[in-house]
Amino acid sequence: MAAAGTSGTTIDAPAAPQQGGAAAFTSSSILTIVRAGDILIDRKSSRKYRNGASDGRLDPTNACPARSNRGSQSCMERPMNRLAGLFLAFAISLAAIPAPAAAQEKALTVFAAASMKNALDEIDAAYTAKSGVKITVSYAASSALAKQIEQGAPADVFISADTDWMDYAIGKKTISEPTRVNLLGNSIVLIAPRDSKIDHVNIGTGFDLAKLAGDGRVATGDVKSVPVGKYAKAALEKLGSWQAAETKFAMAESVRAALTLVARGEATLGIVYSTDAKVEPGVKIVGTFPADSHPAIIYPVAATATARPETADYLAFLRSTAAKNILEKYGFKFLVSPTT
Repeated sequence: MAAAGTSGTTIDAPAAPQQGGAAAFTSSSILTIVRAGDILIDRKSSRKYRNGASDGRLDPTNACPARSNRGSQSCMERPMNRLAGLFLAFAISLAAIPAPAAAQEKALTVFAAASMKNALDEIDAAYTAKSGVKITVSYAASSALAKQIEQGAPADVFISADTDWMDYAIGKKTISEPTRVNLLGNSIVLIAPRDSKIDHVNIGTGFDLAKLAGDGRVATGDVKSVPVGKYAKAALEKLGSWQAAETKFAMAESVRAALTLVARGEATLGIVYSTDAKVEPGVKIVGTFPADSHPAIIYPVAATATARPETADYLAFLRSTAAKNILEKYGFKFLVSPTT
């Protein structure tokens, strides 16, 4: 209740907004606009006015004359002042309403093959510095990412380590096919732990991987679904080495998981992309598979069917000279002409 000799305009102020929602009005938070020289107002009965009589009776019709000697304002001026107070309170309530989503920070979500991590992290940092758009990346095997997008995972961009999983996603109508670009190339190599006695290996027809591994294991991605594993199996089959070595394989969920097994010495050998081997100090490359021993290693990139408008600019940046320089630094082959 306002103090005697003052007037108050009392409204419910907006409570603190819930995350992601508009402000809610509650009775627990009260905002009162008070002006000196006005009447006594009771929140529970704001339409009634005391006329100053000693018997305390309420008489709205006599309220203004009873107070006419308290100040110079007329009966016509006072309602206008109350209206001004209401307008101010309304303006304050509007200021408490959260900004619309369009005014919030712009962001994109990218689903990318695990082998892209180091290079793409650097590219994304450069893009954010240039555009102000925040990039969030989920790295995993291309097979897992394609299935997640199919199941409704919120992604704007898909970068696959092979064409098969991009074709799969297009077939499921989860990719905007016109935006697809075969962006990068790579190669597969044989690796061993850094302190391994195995050194240079000549990989060709008749290559005996089983004998080379001895009692140890050979790590690579799952040969049934993970691109690097599929490339590895195809190469070994063409070289005549798969049948003898099949039982030696430790199948990992992604190329980075296979890389880690070798770096920790939990696998004697591994088959990974050359770009992965270059960023892991715990391993060394002991041989390179001939390019004609397996299907061409191609990384296609595309926007998803539900991509946000900012995606087009991001895809253009992936094809820029700045991105090309970063990708080639990490050992990727740039398969398109830079756009800028």
